[in-house]
Amino acid sequence: MAGTAEQGRLRIDKWLWYARVTKSRSLAQKLAASGHVRLNKERVTGAAQQVRIGDVLTIALERRVLVLRILALGNRRGPAPEARLLYEDLSPPPAPRAETPPSPAVREAGAGRPTKRDRRQIERFFDEGGSGN
Repeated sequence: MAGTAEQGRLRIDKWLWYARVTKSRSLAQKLAASGHVRLNKERVTGAAQQVRIGDVLTIALERRVLVLRILALGNRRGPAPEARLLYEDLSPPPAPRAETPPSPAVREAGAGRPTKRDRRQIERFFDEGGSGN
């Protein structure tokens, strides 16, 4: 197996695992075989597909699309800072989220317990038909 890395090629599932795109090698194999990965605009059909330095991967994940240019193949799954050296992230920026005015019933995470005033506002919100009662 070390011979292929020395020749400048590596299996796509190993590279996805080394680059920490997936948590395990078996998940990398499933991702590659699922058809959600493109290598230089061509759909990847199997986990044994070979990647080289300079290839561009487009990966459709659950909530985002990653576009990665391979800068190095790597030879182990190291810590995250080491994994980031394996690729250049060309992903488009995430779409801006629509700002909605906050309702009294929704509180920010970590805001603590509601005060007496907050509880009164929440009760008033629900009494005015905010919950559909």
